[in-house]
Amino acid sequence: MTTVRDVMSKEVVTVEPTATVAEAATMMGAHHVGSALVLEEGRPAGIFTERDILRALAADFDAAQHHISQWMTPDPVTVEAGTDVREARDIMLDRGFRHLPVMDGAALVGVVSLRDLSRSQ
Repeated sequence: MTTVRDVMSKEVVTVEPTATVAEAATMMGAHHVGSALVLEEGRPAGIFTERDILRALAADFDAAQHHISQWMTPDPVTVEAGTDVREARDIMLDRGFRHLPVMDGAALVGVVSLRDLSRSQ
């Protein structure tokens, strides 16, 4: 059985809720990733993705200066590192996600994308 741990990215871009859309987008671009996890007290409080950047900019010409807390998805769905890749894929397809934070108990250990899961099969 292939698990999420086998295919996830261990490089996680993290930002504070007060980061701006522009700051988060710049960090995501510099690391060539499609999402950033928003951490509060070390736990995922939200996820900010490429889709959120587009949604923000389409809604407000000045959105680049807004805090990402206005645009992120709060309390993101997560998966455990030992989750089967098929189960993770099904969660993503059913919920319309392209990225899931990966946890090992209470610790954030990575991010898995739909692309990562597709490559594994």
